[in-house]
Amino acid sequence: MQKLHLRAHKPPPPSRIISNIKALVPIQLSNDNYPMWSSQIHKLFKSNVYSDYLDGSAAAPSKMLQTSNGIIQPNPAYNQWTLTDQNLAAAICSTISTSILPYVLQLESCYDIWATLTRRLQASNRSRVIQLKNELHNISMKNMTMTQYLQQIKSLVDNIDATGSQVDTEDIIIYTINGFPNSYQAFKTSIQTKLTPISLEDLYSLLISEEINISSEQAKEIPTTDLHHALLSYCGRAYMGRGRLSRNSVPNRPTNPTSTVNCQICGKLSHSAQHCWHRLNMNYSPQQKFKALATNSHPASSEWFLDSGASSHLINNIDNVIQPNVYQVYSPTKHHMPDR
Repeated sequence: MQKLHLRAHKPPPPSRIISNIKALVPIQLSNDNYPMWSSQIHKLFKSNVYSDYLDGSAAAPSKMLQTSNGIIQPNPAYNQWTLTDQNLAAAICSTISTSILPYVLQLESCYDIWATLTRRLQASNRSRVIQLKNELHNISMKNMTMTQYLQQIKSLVDNIDATGSQVDTEDIIIYTINGFPNSYQAFKTSIQTKLTPISLEDLYSLLISEEINISSEQAKEIPTTDLHHALLSYCGRAYMGRGRLSRNSVPNRPTNPTSTVNCQICGKLSHSAQHCWHRLNMNYSPQQKFKALATNSHPASSEWFLDSGASSHLINNIDNVIQPNVYQVYSPTKHHMPDR
């Protein structure tokens, strides 16, 4: 029967760890990456059977040893322990950044260094976790593109993972869609009412497609909107131009407000009927030109006419005027002509 021989694993010399630790632990310890750094250091020490130097179970032996003859002499085991412990402490310190190194410069053993870093950096690590989660909870897309927005969310999630904490996938989805503007409201509703869960990869693909669709719809609405504003602007200028334009808006406008008034008695310009010389002259006969204008008939028209801003109007079809009044022009023969 074949016999199995068990042999205890002999740990490699600490100098080997020192020479390879830069390659095995490429990152340096800082205030932001303690969980990642401590995990790599612990795995390295455990694989080389030196983890008991980190947790303090490998206690230091006594410095002096008393022989059977009663002679006290240095303990060789203590010297060996000190050699191993100092090499491991040097290996740890070589992976610490200059901002953290002053915390452990005065410490001697590997265990003291490890315990001090754990005590100091775990508290700040917890504060950083709270800060990162708060940023993720209040994230907003604003003026970013979808790609930039998703990259910022991924960066926050990765930093949270680096601290040793995790964020649930459903929470990431909720934080992501809560930061969308109102144009994504329909998409938000479809995701929130979805019965089956969706992965982050599928969500990101749908968001990129939704951004393209929304951009296309907005591009179609731009010409219609511009035309609407142009029409409103034109109508506003037309309304202001109905007899109420400013002096500078009409070129070569006469300064005399009565220069364009047509007298309804004599038919002349530059004065109104109120200031006409023949206003009280019952024997005055209007000019033939004015008579022809007043009595001239044209084919009836059903077209509407814009308001010119005048107080009275002359029209040849009485049906085109609301509440018409007959205008009377007195002649020497005491006859009057209706204003059509």
